[in-house]
Amino acid sequence: MEARAPAPAPERRGDNAIHPLVISTSIPTSHPSSSLTRSHQPFKRWIPWLIPSFLVINIIVFVVTMYVNNCPKNSSSCFARFLGRFSFQRLKENPLIGPSSTTLLKMGGLYYSNVVKRHQGWRLVTCIWLHAGVVHILANMLSLLLIGIRLEQEFGFVRIGLLYLISGLGGSVMSALFLQGSISVGASGALFGLLGAMLSELITNWTIYVNKFAALFTLVFIVVVNLAVGILPHVDNFAHIGGFISGFLLGFVFLIRPQFGWVSRKHAPLGYPPGSVRRKHKKYQYILWIMAAFLLISGFTVGLVMLFRGIDVNKHCSWCHYLSCVPTSKWSCKAQSSFCTVIQTANRLNLTCDSSGTTKIYSLSNTTESQINELCNQLCT
Repeated sequence: MEARAPAPAPERRGDNAIHPLVISTSIPTSHPSSSLTRSHQPFKRWIPWLIPSFLVINIIVFVVTMYVNNCPKNSSSCFARFLGRFSFQRLKENPLIGPSSTTLLKMGGLYYSNVVKRHQGWRLVTCIWLHAGVVHILANMLSLLLIGIRLEQEFGFVRIGLLYLISGLGGSVMSALFLQGSISVGASGALFGLLGAMLSELITNWTIYVNKFAALFTLVFIVVVNLAVGILPHVDNFAHIGGFISGFLLGFVFLIRPQFGWVSRKHAPLGYPPGSVRRKHKKYQYILWIMAAFLLISGFTVGLVMLFRGIDVNKHCSWCHYLSCVPTSKWSCKAQSSFCTVIQTANRLNLTCDSSGTTKIYSLSNTTESQINELCNQLCT
């Protein structure tokens, strides 16, 4: 699953115009003696710390994953073997420069059979913090910094933290429902949730923007392009779609802004007449809030019930798989990885294919991970 880097959010300035984002993590400061200027600032600016913390956590988890992977011990061929225990699987096995699929599954990767048949629902959350390789984590973390820091500056760590985690969960649920034969990892669902929230924030706070149609067109174009890239093979576009929908609905709930006139009236200096706006929010903002909250709760409820009841949604939607991969003469969309339950004794190896339930016993001893993967692929195929 690869990450795509959507464009960052438009910045609000004092004139309410939408300007191109300046990529910077610096915090704007006020002149120490200008208390009136500070009181005129319409919205509070937060110091971002949660998004950088998420970045550090993701990097630590990836390092631990590579330590657990231990390619020299479990595989006959490794890439960058000079790294020792932290060397990567061969590029033919993992072109993203990372661990084996078995290690990702061991560390908490999302796999339908484990979630439903073994009741490991925690994988819906742990998979958000795992990455398939160096290329994968670099792309995701760059996107997280470009989008997440500016959003946390504007809306604070509580709202953006909840938005990130719930969107990631939404992406995991949709991925597990539709991609039942593949392992899925990565923060892309959560990142698409931030992108979806940017779009809904623009819509629900429509009256405080100028150049709004240009900003709307830009965001929609970016969303369409990023989702279109997801139809390539080995990209979990269902996680992208689920995360985006979750974030889009959450944006109406978490990122609602009061009317600019109400804020100006509240912070009007002494001697200046207050504005005429008395209501904090417009009626359409309340309507969008209620509709989004209802759809969000309903969607998660239905999705989780269908998932844990083991319903195969692909049987009810024969065309849905094209949302994640469109086969062409250049590539195939069939899942190439198989996963098995392994029970190994001194001279016997017992493999059970997780997807089909087929079991076979081999008279083998001292088998390596690459040998087990090959036998597992044969068994499941």
